[in-house]
Amino acid sequence: MEFRQLQTFVTITHAESFSRAAELLGYSQSAVTVQIRLLEEELQVRLFDRMGKKTVLTAQGRQLLEYANRIIQEVNQAKSAIVQDTELSEPLHVGTLESLCFSKLPPLLGYFRSNYPKVPVKVTTATPKELIAMMEKNQLDLIYFLDRPRYNNNWNKELEVREPIVFVTSPESPLASRKGLRLVEILDEPFFLTEKNENYRRELDQYLESRDRVITPFLEASNTEFIIQMIRRNRGVSFLPYFAVQESVRAGQLAVLDVTDFGVAMYRQIFYHKNKWKTREMGEFIRLAKLDLT
Repeated sequence: MEFRQLQTFVTITHAESFSRAAELLGYSQSAVTVQIRLLEEELQVRLFDRMGKKTVLTAQGRQLLEYANRIIQEVNQAKSAIVQDTELSEPLHVGTLESLCFSKLPPLLGYFRSNYPKVPVKVTTATPKELIAMMEKNQLDLIYFLDRPRYNNNWNKELEVREPIVFVTSPESPLASRKGLRLVEILDEPFFLTEKNENYRRELDQYLESRDRVITPFLEASNTEFIIQMIRRNRGVSFLPYFAVQESVRAGQLAVLDVTDFGVAMYRQIFYHKNKWKTREMGEFIRLAKLDLT
């Protein structure tokens, strides 16, 4: 039994596909198939069943997975102990949201580039649901997102920071100087919102639905930076994390509305899967995220 066979085996369980595992590992699909066949012949068991387009573990496969994860973690721990004093150089793949990508990652990744130039960093943006699915399939090292507090026995949580969500508009809007606004007073304004059913937008819609009201946005977009640019140039309203707009507010380009009867907070969170070995590169990213560099 070879270590690379166990790595291939674990990757297939996350990807649920021989072809996807081959792509992630940089092998040909035939090489992956051969590795698993040799492993099955040595153990004299069948490790996978094909269910439609998915590849799922047999009972013997699930049993091997427990041992394989432990072996891989022990090997990674040994490697980490041996190379503790060497320069960081392993790849880092982070999954995050558009809003965090524009607001929180630039200073953090700038520090990485200056201090750890040998670390190849890849950033993938998606929704929280999509990021979690990718983490579960070992397609990301860690995920950094904004949502209601999430918990799962299969995840390690490394960060949870409360972040207010605010209504913003152009400083030229008559609403910008008003105090004690009620949500109903701004509903007729043109709204520029993130896509429906995602974290803070979902909270706003659910609150309005509970009061038999609804918002029909003038524009919906997944890119929060685009929304911010549109609000700066128009007298519309948006509902965004304060960290995403604070620079524009400080510069006098946006104004936070004083809406007193509705408030929401989300939480910046970092997770990685419990079966994932936390590399030094992951640890340093987490450390810097906790410092909240600006």
